Amino acid sequence: MILEMKVPSPGESITEVEIATWLVKDGDYVEKDQAIAEVDSDKATLELPAEVSGIITLKAEEGDAVKVGQVVCLIDTDGKPSGDAAPAAAKAPEAPKAEEKKEEPKAAAPAPAAPASYAAGTPSPAAKKILDEKNIPASDVTGTGKGGRITKDDAVNATGKASMGTPTGGNRGSERTKLSMLRRKVAERLVAAKNETAMLTTFNEVNMTPINNVRNEFKDAFKAKHNGVSLGYMSFFTKAVVRALQLFPDVNSMIDGDFKTTYDFADISIAVSGPKGLMVPVVRNAETLTFRGIEAEIKRLALRARDGQITVDDMTGGTFTITNGGVFGSMLSTPIINPPQSGILGMHNIIERPIAVNGKVEIHPMMYVALSYDHRIIDGRESVGFLVAVKEALENPVELLMDNNPKKALEL
Repeated sequence: MILEMKVPSPGESITEVEIATWLVKDGDYVEKDQAIAEVDSDKATLELPAEVSGIITLKAEEGDAVKVGQVVCLIDTDGKPSGDAAPAAAKAPEAPKAEEKKEEPKAAAPAPAAPASYAAGTPSPAAKKILDEKNIPASDVTGTGKGGRITKDDAVNATGKASMGTPTGGNRGSERTKLSMLRRKVAERLVAAKNETAMLTTFNEVNMTPINNVRNEFKDAFKAKHNGVSLGYMSFFTKAVVRALQLFPDVNSMIDGDFKTTYDFADISIAVSGPKGLMVPVVRNAETLTFRGIEAEIKRLALRARDGQITVDDMTGGTFTITNGGVFGSMLSTPIINPPQSGILGMHNIIERPIAVNGKVEIHPMMYVALSYDHRIIDGRESVGFLVAVKEALENPVELLMDNNPKKALEL
Protein backbone atom coordinates (compact mmCIF):
# COMPACT_ATOMS: atom_id res chain seq x y z
CA MET A 1 0.00 0.00 0.00
CA ILE A 2 1.22 3.50 -0.84
CA LEU A 3 0.75 6.07 1.94
CA GLU A 4 0.82 9.77 1.05
CA MET A 5 2.57 11.82 3.73
CA LYS A 6 1.22 15.34 3.96
CA VAL A 7 2.61 18.38 5.77
CA PRO A 8 0.91 18.61 9.17
CA SER A 9 -0.11 21.98 10.57
CA PRO A 10 2.60 23.28 12.94
CA GLY A 11 0.30 25.97 14.32
CA GLU A 12 -3.02 27.69 13.90
CA SER A 13 -1.77 30.64 11.83
CA ILE A 14 0.80 28.76 9.70
CA THR A 15 -0.22 27.84 6.14
CA GLU A 16 3.18 27.16 4.56
CA VAL A 17 6.48 25.56 5.57
CA GLU A 18 9.82 25.02 3.87
CA ILE A 19 11.71 21.74 3.51
CA ALA A 20 14.95 22.61 5.31
CA THR A 21 16.68 19.22 5.19
CA TRP A 22 15.78 15.72 4.11
CA LEU A 23 17.23 13.30 6.65
CA VAL A 24 16.73 10.32 4.30
CA LYS A 25 17.34 9.66 0.59
CA ASP A 26 14.89 8.70 -2.12
CA GLY A 27 14.42 4.92 -2.01
CA ASP A 28 15.54 4.50 1.61
CA TYR A 29 13.70 2.18 3.95
CA VAL A 30 12.32 4.15 6.92
CA GLU A 31 10.90 3.02 10.23
CA LYS A 32 7.67 4.34 11.71
CA ASP A 33 8.25 7.54 13.77
CA GLN A 34 11.76 7.95 12.31
CA ALA A 35 12.59 11.61 11.63
CA ILE A 36 12.72 11.93 7.85
CA ALA A 37 12.92 15.72 7.40
CA GLU A 38 13.33 19.05 9.13
CA VAL A 39 10.79 21.68 8.09
CA ASP A 40 11.00 25.40 8.75
CA SER A 41 7.96 27.47 9.54
CA ASP A 42 8.10 31.20 10.19
CA LYS A 43 8.18 30.43 13.92
CA ALA A 44 10.22 27.28 14.45
CA THR A 45 12.06 24.34 12.91
CA LEU A 46 10.26 21.03 13.42
CA GLU A 47 11.01 17.39 12.64
CA LEU A 48 8.71 15.43 10.33
CA PRO A 49 8.37 11.78 11.49
CA ALA A 50 7.48 8.86 9.21
CA GLU A 51 3.88 7.79 9.75
CA VAL A 52 4.56 4.15 8.77
CA SER A 53 7.50 1.89 7.89
CA GLY A 54 8.41 1.29 4.23
CA ILE A 55 10.30 2.53 1.19
CA ILE A 56 10.17 6.30 0.82
CA THR A 57 9.80 8.32 -2.38
CA LEU A 58 10.47 12.05 -2.01
CA LYS A 59 8.09 14.48 -3.70
CA ALA A 60 9.70 17.78 -2.71
CA GLU A 61 13.22 19.19 -2.81
CA GLU A 62 15.18 20.87 -0.05
CA GLY A 63 14.34 24.57 -0.06
CA ASP A 64 10.84 24.02 -1.52
CA ALA A 65 7.99 25.97 0.07
CA VAL A 66 5.05 23.61 0.55
CA LYS A 67 1.52 24.23 1.74
CA VAL A 68 0.15 22.63 4.89
CA GLY A 69 -1.64 19.48 3.70
CA GLN A 70 0.52 19.09 0.58
CA VAL A 71 2.01 15.65 -0.17
CA VAL A 72 5.80 15.72 0.34
CA CYS A 73 6.61 12.01 0.11
CA LEU A 74 5.17 8.56 -0.49
CA ILE A 75 5.85 5.51 1.67
CA ASP A 76 5.36 2.03 0.21
CA THR A 77 4.39 -0.10 3.21
CA ASP A 78 4.99 -3.28 1.20
CA GLY A 79 8.63 -2.32 0.67
CA LYS A 80 11.27 -4.15 2.67
CA PRO A 81 14.91 -3.34 3.49
CA SER A 82 17.01 -4.35 0.48
CA GLY A 83 18.80 -7.69 0.88
CA ASP A 84 21.00 -7.01 -2.15
CA ALA A 85 22.96 -4.24 -0.50
CA ALA A 86 25.86 -6.47 0.62
CA PRO A 87 26.46 -8.24 -2.75
CA ALA A 88 26.17 -4.93 -4.59
CA ALA A 89 28.71 -3.39 -2.26
CA ALA A 90 31.04 -6.34 -2.76
CA LYS A 91 30.95 -5.94 -6.53
CA ALA A 92 31.41 -2.20 -6.44
CA PRO A 93 35.23 -2.15 -6.05
CA GLU A 94 35.65 -4.13 -9.30
CA ALA A 95 34.31 -1.28 -11.44
CA PRO A 96 37.01 1.26 -10.49
CA LYS A 97 39.73 -1.31 -11.32
CA ALA A 98 38.35 -1.83 -14.80
CA GLU A 99 38.05 1.90 -15.25
CA GLU A 100 41.61 2.46 -14.11
CA LYS A 101 42.95 -0.06 -16.63
CA LYS A 102 40.83 1.39 -19.34
CA GLU A 103 42.05 4.92 -18.65
CA GLU A 104 45.75 4.03 -18.29
CA PRO A 105 46.64 4.36 -22.00
CA LYS A 106 44.94 7.76 -22.16
CA ALA A 107 46.84 9.01 -19.13
CA ALA A 108 50.16 7.92 -20.67
CA ALA A 109 49.49 9.64 -23.99
CA PRO A 110 51.25 13.00 -24.28
CA ALA A 111 49.04 16.08 -24.50
CA PRO A 112 49.18 17.82 -27.88
CA ALA A 113 51.33 20.90 -27.78
CA ALA A 114 49.55 24.23 -28.05
CA PRO A 115 50.45 26.17 -31.19
CA ALA A 116 53.15 28.72 -30.45
CA SER A 117 52.37 32.42 -30.83
CA TYR A 118 54.45 35.50 -30.10
CA ALA A 119 51.28 37.12 -28.67
CA ALA A 120 50.54 34.35 -26.14
CA GLY A 121 50.85 35.75 -22.61
CA THR A 122 51.75 39.24 -23.83
CA PRO A 123 49.61 42.04 -22.38
CA SER A 124 48.33 44.88 -24.48
CA PRO A 125 49.63 48.34 -23.43
CA ALA A 126 46.41 49.07 -21.49
CA ALA A 127 46.46 45.62 -19.85
CA LYS A 128 50.14 46.03 -18.94
CA LYS A 129 49.43 49.32 -17.20
CA ILE A 130 46.65 47.77 -15.11
CA LEU A 131 48.76 44.75 -14.20
CA ASP A 132 51.70 46.96 -13.22
CA GLU A 133 49.45 49.11 -11.01
CA LYS A 134 48.10 46.03 -9.29
CA ASN A 135 51.50 44.34 -9.12
CA ILE A 136 50.26 41.20 -10.88
CA PRO A 137 52.71 39.32 -13.16
CA ALA A 138 51.53 38.74 -16.71
CA SER A 139 52.42 35.07 -16.28
CA ASP A 140 49.58 34.79 -13.72
CA VAL A 141 46.97 35.89 -16.25
CA THR A 142 45.44 33.79 -19.04
CA GLY A 143 44.93 35.81 -22.20
CA THR A 144 41.68 35.53 -24.12
CA GLY A 145 42.65 37.77 -27.03
CA LYS A 146 43.84 36.70 -30.45
CA GLY A 147 46.75 34.28 -30.18
CA GLY A 148 46.46 34.26 -26.38
CA ARG A 149 47.14 37.98 -25.98
CA ILE A 150 46.17 39.49 -22.58
CA THR A 151 43.46 42.09 -23.10
CA LYS A 152 42.43 44.98 -20.90
CA ASP A 153 39.38 42.97 -19.75
CA ASP A 154 41.63 40.07 -18.76
CA ALA A 155 43.69 42.41 -16.61
CA VAL A 156 40.62 44.01 -15.01
CA ASN A 157 39.09 40.62 -14.23
CA ALA A 158 42.37 39.38 -12.80
CA THR A 159 42.42 42.20 -10.28
CA GLY A 160 38.91 41.41 -9.05
CA LYS A 161 36.30 44.03 -8.28
CA ALA A 162 37.38 47.55 -7.46
CA SER A 163 38.20 47.93 -3.77
CA MET A 164 39.86 50.33 -1.36
CA GLY A 165 42.98 48.16 -1.23
CA THR A 166 45.05 45.92 -3.45
CA PRO A 167 44.29 42.17 -3.28
CA THR A 168 47.32 40.28 -1.96
CA GLY A 169 46.59 36.81 -3.29
CA GLY A 170 44.64 35.61 -0.23
CA ASN A 171 41.37 33.70 -0.35
CA ARG A 172 38.58 35.92 -1.75
CA GLY A 173 35.82 33.35 -2.07
CA SER A 174 32.20 33.88 -1.15
CA GLU A 175 29.17 31.72 -0.56
CA ARG A 176 25.53 32.48 -1.26
CA THR A 177 22.98 30.55 0.81
CA LYS A 178 19.25 30.97 1.16
CA LEU A 179 17.99 32.19 4.52
CA SER A 180 15.71 29.76 6.33
CA MET A 181 12.04 30.62 6.54
CA LEU A 182 12.49 31.22 10.27
CA ARG A 183 15.38 33.61 9.70
CA ARG A 184 13.47 35.46 6.96
CA LYS A 185 10.52 35.88 9.32
CA VAL A 186 12.79 37.16 12.10
CA ALA A 187 14.27 39.68 9.66
CA GLU A 188 10.81 40.76 8.55
CA ARG A 189 9.62 41.21 12.13
CA LEU A 190 12.70 43.18 13.16
CA VAL A 191 12.35 45.57 10.23
CA ALA A 192 8.64 45.94 11.01
CA ALA A 193 9.44 46.70 14.65
CA LYS A 194 11.79 49.49 13.59
CA ASN A 195 9.44 50.90 10.95
CA GLU A 196 6.06 50.51 12.63
CA THR A 197 6.77 51.43 16.26
CA ALA A 198 7.90 54.65 17.89
CA MET A 199 10.81 52.86 19.54
CA LEU A 200 12.98 54.62 22.08
CA THR A 201 15.56 53.27 24.53
CA THR A 202 16.36 54.39 28.06
CA PHE A 203 19.44 53.25 30.01
CA ASN A 204 20.53 52.73 33.58
CA GLU A 205 23.18 50.80 35.49
CA VAL A 206 22.91 48.21 38.23
CA ASN A 207 25.32 47.40 41.04
CA MET A 208 25.38 43.59 40.99
CA THR A 209 27.12 43.21 44.38
CA PRO A 210 23.90 42.43 46.35
CA ILE A 211 22.83 39.69 43.91
CA ASN A 212 26.35 38.25 43.86
CA ASN A 213 26.34 38.14 47.66
CA VAL A 214 23.07 36.18 47.69
CA ARG A 215 24.25 33.79 44.96
CA ASN A 216 27.61 33.19 46.62
CA GLU A 217 25.93 32.37 49.90
CA PHE A 218 23.16 30.10 48.63
CA LYS A 219 23.98 28.82 45.13
CA ASP A 220 25.57 25.54 46.26
CA ALA A 221 22.72 24.69 48.61
CA PHE A 222 20.20 25.74 45.94
CA LYS A 223 21.73 23.44 43.32
CA ALA A 224 21.95 20.52 45.75
CA LYS A 225 18.35 20.96 46.91
CA HIS A 226 16.80 21.41 43.45
CA ASN A 227 18.31 18.53 41.47
CA GLY A 228 21.08 20.38 39.69
CA VAL A 229 19.12 23.56 38.85
CA SER A 230 21.52 26.50 39.21
CA LEU A 231 20.74 29.84 40.81
CA GLY A 232 21.55 32.21 37.96
CA TYR A 233 20.92 35.86 37.24
CA MET A 234 17.83 35.30 35.10
CA SER A 235 15.54 34.46 38.03
CA PHE A 236 16.48 37.73 39.77
CA PHE A 237 15.92 39.74 36.58
CA THR A 238 12.63 37.98 35.85
CA LYS A 239 11.41 38.63 39.39
CA ALA A 240 12.49 42.28 39.15
CA VAL A 241 10.72 42.68 35.78
CA VAL A 242 7.50 41.12 37.11
CA ARG A 243 7.52 43.53 40.05
CA ALA A 244 8.15 46.51 37.76
CA LEU A 245 5.36 45.43 35.37
CA GLN A 246 2.94 45.41 38.29
CA LEU A 247 4.04 48.92 39.25
CA PHE A 248 3.90 50.20 35.64
CA PRO A 249 1.22 48.17 33.80
CA ASP A 250 1.47 50.26 30.62
CA VAL A 251 4.77 48.49 29.90
CA ASN A 252 2.83 45.20 30.02
CA SER A 253 0.50 46.40 27.25
CA MET A 254 0.15 46.02 23.51
CA ILE A 255 -1.32 48.35 20.93
CA ASP A 256 -4.02 47.00 18.61
CA GLY A 257 -5.17 49.63 16.14
CA ASP A 258 -6.99 52.27 18.16
CA PHE A 259 -7.03 50.11 21.30
CA LYS A 260 -4.56 49.18 24.02
CA THR A 261 -4.62 45.76 25.68
CA THR A 262 -3.14 45.57 29.18
CA TYR A 263 -2.42 42.19 30.78
CA ASP A 264 -2.76 41.26 34.45
CA PHE A 265 -0.29 38.38 34.02
CA ALA A 266 3.38 38.34 33.03
CA ASP A 267 4.37 35.92 30.27
CA ILE A 268 8.08 36.68 29.97
CA SER A 269 9.82 35.87 26.68
CA ILE A 270 13.46 34.90 27.24
CA ALA A 271 15.76 35.26 24.23
CA VAL A 272 18.04 32.22 23.89
CA SER A 273 20.50 31.21 21.20
CA GLY A 274 19.78 27.92 19.40
CA PRO A 275 21.31 26.05 16.45
CA LYS A 276 18.80 27.70 14.11
CA GLY A 277 19.40 31.20 15.46
CA LEU A 278 17.70 33.33 18.07
CA MET A 279 14.68 31.75 19.76
CA VAL A 280 12.34 33.48 22.21
CA PRO A 281 10.47 30.87 24.30
CA VAL A 282 8.01 32.09 26.91
CA VAL A 283 7.98 31.58 30.67
CA ARG A 284 4.23 31.53 31.37
CA ASN A 285 2.74 33.30 34.38
CA ALA A 286 6.14 34.25 35.74
CA GLU A 287 4.40 36.21 38.50
CA THR A 288 3.34 32.92 40.10
CA LEU A 289 6.75 31.20 39.91
CA THR A 290 9.41 30.94 42.60
CA PHE A 291 13.12 31.38 41.97
CA ARG A 292 13.41 27.62 41.53
CA GLY A 293 10.41 27.54 39.19
CA ILE A 294 11.82 30.28 36.97
CA GLU A 295 15.31 28.76 36.79
CA ALA A 296 13.91 25.28 36.08
CA GLU A 297 11.62 26.55 33.31
CA ILE A 298 14.35 28.62 31.65
CA LYS A 299 16.67 25.60 31.75
CA ARG A 300 13.99 23.37 30.20
CA LEU A 301 13.26 25.83 27.39
CA ALA A 302 16.95 26.50 26.71
CA LEU A 303 17.64 22.76 26.37
CA ARG A 304 14.72 22.35 23.99
CA ALA A 305 16.00 25.25 21.88
CA ARG A 306 19.55 23.84 21.87
CA ASP A 307 18.33 20.37 20.84
CA GLY A 308 16.06 21.75 18.10
CA GLN A 309 12.91 20.60 19.91
CA ILE A 310 11.38 24.02 20.53
CA THR A 311 7.79 24.28 19.28
CA VAL A 312 5.56 27.07 18.07
CA ASP A 313 3.53 26.85 21.28
CA ASP A 314 6.72 27.39 23.33
CA MET A 315 7.28 30.72 21.57
CA THR A 316 3.73 31.94 21.07
CA GLY A 317 2.55 34.87 23.17
CA GLY A 318 4.67 36.70 25.68
CA THR A 319 3.89 40.13 27.10
CA PHE A 320 7.47 41.33 27.71
CA THR A 321 10.95 40.15 26.66
CA ILE A 322 14.32 39.88 28.40
CA THR A 323 17.46 39.46 26.29
CA ASN A 324 20.97 38.94 27.63
CA GLY A 325 23.68 40.13 25.26
CA GLY A 326 26.13 40.05 28.14
CA VAL A 327 26.75 36.33 27.66
CA PHE A 328 28.42 37.24 24.36
CA GLY A 329 30.37 40.15 25.86
CA SER A 330 28.08 43.03 24.90
CA MET A 331 28.80 46.17 26.93
CA LEU A 332 25.80 48.24 25.80
CA SER A 333 23.11 47.90 23.14
CA THR A 334 19.64 49.05 22.15
CA PRO A 335 17.50 45.89 21.93
CA ILE A 336 14.72 45.81 19.35
CA ILE A 337 11.14 45.33 20.53
CA ASN A 338 9.69 41.85 19.98
CA PRO A 339 6.34 42.74 18.31
CA PRO A 340 3.52 42.93 19.19
CA GLN A 341 5.02 43.52 22.63
CA SER A 342 5.76 47.06 23.75
CA GLY A 343 8.91 46.60 25.80
CA ILE A 344 12.16 44.64 26.00
CA LEU A 345 14.87 44.68 28.68
CA GLY A 346 18.47 44.27 27.57
CA MET A 347 21.06 42.85 29.98
CA HIS A 348 24.80 43.28 29.36
CA ASN A 349 28.11 42.00 30.65
CA ILE A 350 29.23 42.66 34.20
CA ILE A 351 32.36 44.80 34.52
CA GLU A 352 34.09 45.91 37.70
CA ARG A 353 34.11 49.71 37.71
CA PRO A 354 34.77 52.45 40.25
CA ILE A 355 31.59 54.10 41.52
CA ALA A 356 30.78 56.55 44.29
CA VAL A 357 29.24 54.90 47.38
CA ASN A 358 28.37 57.13 50.34
CA GLY A 359 30.90 59.70 49.21
CA LYS A 360 33.69 57.16 48.68
CA VAL A 361 35.05 55.56 45.52
CA GLU A 362 34.59 51.78 45.53
CA ILE A 363 35.04 49.03 42.93
CA HIS A 364 31.84 47.09 42.22
CA PRO A 365 30.58 44.69 39.51
CA MET A 366 28.35 46.89 37.35
CA MET A 367 25.93 46.12 34.53
CA TYR A 368 24.32 48.51 32.09
CA VAL A 369 20.66 47.75 31.42
CA ALA A 370 18.53 49.09 28.58
CA LEU A 371 14.78 49.30 28.10
CA SER A 372 13.49 49.73 24.55
CA TYR A 373 9.81 50.65 24.47
CA ASP A 374 7.03 51.71 22.13
CA HIS A 375 6.48 55.41 22.80
CA ARG A 376 3.01 55.24 21.22
CA ILE A 377 1.60 53.78 24.44
CA ILE A 378 4.45 54.09 26.97
CA ASP A 379 5.48 57.57 28.04
CA GLY A 380 8.81 58.67 29.47
CA ARG A 381 7.59 58.60 33.06
CA GLU A 382 6.49 54.96 32.79
CA SER A 383 9.58 53.81 30.89
CA VAL A 384 12.09 55.50 33.16
CA GLY A 385 10.11 54.55 36.26
CA PHE A 386 9.97 50.93 35.13
CA LEU A 387 13.75 50.74 34.62
CA VAL A 388 14.42 52.44 37.95
CA ALA A 389 12.10 49.91 39.63
CA VAL A 390 14.09 47.08 38.03
CA LYS A 391 17.33 48.66 39.26
CA GLU A 392 15.96 49.10 42.81
CA ALA A 393 14.86 45.47 43.03
CA LEU A 394 18.18 44.14 41.72
CA GLU A 395 20.18 46.30 44.12
CA ASN A 396 18.03 45.28 47.08
CA PRO A 397 16.91 41.73 46.24
CA VAL A 398 16.60 40.42 49.81
CA GLU A 399 13.99 43.04 50.77
CA LEU A 400 12.16 43.63 47.48
CA LEU A 401 12.30 40.17 45.86
CA MET A 402 12.70 37.79 48.82
CA ASP A 403 10.58 39.43 51.52
CA ASN A 404 13.65 39.55 53.80
CA ASN A 405 13.81 35.74 53.91
CA PRO A 406 16.25 34.38 51.27
CA LYS A 407 16.06 30.78 52.51
CA LYS A 408 12.29 30.69 52.22
CA ALA A 409 12.33 32.42 48.83
CA LEU A 410 14.88 29.92 47.54
CA GLU A 411 12.97 27.00 49.13
CA LEU A 412 16.00 25.85 51.13
